[in-house]
Amino acid sequence: MFAALARLFRKPAAEPAWVDVAELRRRLAATAPPLVLDVREPDKFDGPLGHIEGARNIPLPLLDTHYATLVEDERPVVCVCLTDKRSAAAAAQLTEAGFRQVSVLRGGMKAWRDA
Repeated sequence: MFAALARLFRKPAAEPAWVDVAELRRRLAATAPPLVLDVREPDKFDGPLGHIEGARNIPLPLLDTHYATLVEDERPVVCVCLTDKRSAAAAAQLTEAGFRQVSVLRGGMKAWRDA
């Protein structure tokens, strides 16, 4: 009961930020790059469209089972999917779980490949 009350009165989580392809490329080239979290299914991650080099694949339905390892990583997280719908849902889920440095690649892998 106390946990439910705490959720009711807790400060709402901030909206995740959005980054475009150029900004993500800049961040990945930095000394301390973010963790790119690809939330597509493994067959899409390894499929014809591929994935961003160094990205970690955790499908959206399994995301909550990996919070501990994401916390241990300590890097800002950029969520990616095919477009940006699932990655926006993943970012919202992470933000709700208490992660504060979360962003979404606008346009997802389609935008990444088109650039």
